[in-house]
Amino acid sequence: MSSLLDLAVLGFLHEEPLHGYELRTRIARLTGHVKAISHGTLYPAIKRMEGAGLLVREQQQGTAAAPRHMLSLTDDGRREFLERLCRPAEPFITDENRWFVLLAFLRHLPEGQAQTEVLRRRLAFLSEPSSFFYDGDRPLSADDVDDPFRRGVLTIARATSKAELAWLEETIAELG
Repeated sequence: MSSLLDLAVLGFLHEEPLHGYELRTRIARLTGHVKAISHGTLYPAIKRMEGAGLLVREQQQGTAAAPRHMLSLTDDGRREFLERLCRPAEPFITDENRWFVLLAFLRHLPEGQAQTEVLRRRLAFLSEPSSFFYDGDRPLSADDVDDPFRRGVLTIARATSKAELAWLEETIAELG
């Protein structure tokens, strides 16, 4: 169980108990540009996590007639969340969308050294030569391609990576 959705659920509920609708709204704001969160996706995940003892659902009287369900983490859920932050699975380091969800909650790790270790993993990943396009085993840069659209992909990716590398180095230095 190491999906982007699971980490987002654990992260937002670590911050405060939420109703299902509010949880869905917050996840959609964080990940909506990547993957829309539907009721058919979120509520089975909540039920699975509830069954695993990571969260509890308590009925609460709503402002209208219908009762609402308040979701909160259990102690096991808090431990699971912090473990996922401290030792994220490789896709949370290498996949930009998962990385952003991890990064959104990294402040909850109780010590700077653990935060720094996660940031160093991302820095090492970004420091490796890579590309979206290759000539055999050689990664291609924007200067290597004639197609203006592929050149655009590579130019944007290079600028984004450069900004992220600078931020990572600065933040790692600040954390000491």
